[in-house]
Amino acid sequence: MSEKRRDNRNRILRDGEYQRKDGRYRYRYLDENGKEQSVYSWRLDKNDPMPKGKKPELSLREKKKRIEADLFDHIVTNGGDYTVLELVEKYISLKTGVRHNTAAGYRTVIGILKKEAFGRQRIDRVHLSDAKAWLIKLQQVDGKGYSSIHSIRGVLRPAFQMAVDDDLLRKNPFGFELASVVVNDSVTREAITRKQERDLLQFIKEDKHFSRYYDGIYILFHTGLRISEFCGLTMQDIEFSEMRIKVDHQLQRTSQMEYVIQQPKTERGIRYIPMTTEVASCFRRIIANRRTPKGEPMVNGYAGFLFLDKNDMPMVALHWEKYLQHIVEKYNRIYRIPMPKVTPHVCRHTFCSNMAKSGMNPKTLQYIMGHADISVTLNTYTHVSYEDAKGELLRLAHA
Repeated sequence: MSEKRRDNRNRILRDGEYQRKDGRYRYRYLDENGKEQSVYSWRLDKNDPMPKGKKPELSLREKKKRIEADLFDHIVTNGGDYTVLELVEKYISLKTGVRHNTAAGYRTVIGILKKEAFGRQRIDRVHLSDAKAWLIKLQQVDGKGYSSIHSIRGVLRPAFQMAVDDDLLRKNPFGFELASVVVNDSVTREAITRKQERDLLQFIKEDKHFSRYYDGIYILFHTGLRISEFCGLTMQDIEFSEMRIKVDHQLQRTSQMEYVIQQPKTERGIRYIPMTTEVASCFRRIIANRRTPKGEPMVNGYAGFLFLDKNDMPMVALHWEKYLQHIVEKYNRIYRIPMPKVTPHVCRHTFCSNMAKSGMNPKTLQYIMGHADISVTLNTYTHVSYEDAKGELLRLAHA
């Protein structure tokens, strides 16, 4: 009968276990493809002390136990040898028909992972603490904002979930609440008050330079249109006979300066928005003052866009963002009480908030805003103050 193999502490070594001359332990096994693999550790058992100067790691038998469990559950060894970057690239390659903004976001994440050591890490070696530490590093060291990190995690979490579903991993290391790890430093986009809206519109109307944008900005404040929907409006979409605006597409411009027509953000985005008399008057002036271009621009079969730039191309979100930025800057140079930052999206917030405070039925407001989920209408776009609560309570008390 052959003598049992032992380590340098006279402990019996089990099948597949070996101790090298330098004292390090090795475990050899066959993976799911019948290929020989090896793992190493300076400790045989979890109770063994770590040799001085060596990096902490699992003992050989702890690693062996994990390997045997993975083989039993048909988990692919070493995460299929995918790195984080390779896994994300595979995940993105399977996402077809995405919007160009989404595709741009994917390219940003790929660019970050190519520069980061984390992107070269093998996926089976990424633990929960590693994922958290990397996101913290992005914020505290690299200075990335919460919203950017939220978008990055929004790609990595489903990519790692795909690895779990494909039996490459047992657990998703990104399956945690982001706000519990990274400080949410996002600035809440607040609606401006009714007085601020009136003051701003009056200023625009009376300003010699910016008055040309009054009608468009008035419409943004009084329809709740997304800026991409507003920019995509054509003369055919303004139905004066029915006093409504047809919304069934949006106009965007890619980073490659390509104009594209897309479906609204959600299925609920396809809708009709009622026009007030004032909004209709704004549209009539816009159409009456619209200069005739040398050649009518056409984007994906759509023509007759309401606003054109100096190159006879449709205006896009960036134009209106800049107009509002310059307007507010000039306003604040003149008046003692400053106007907060106003963007096309703030106009949309303000409309929704005003309608909610005026008592509009939430489902009606959801329809006008084109929200797929009413919680977005109620929680994200409406801002209620103490004065609102006080007024509502007194109104009900005297009803």
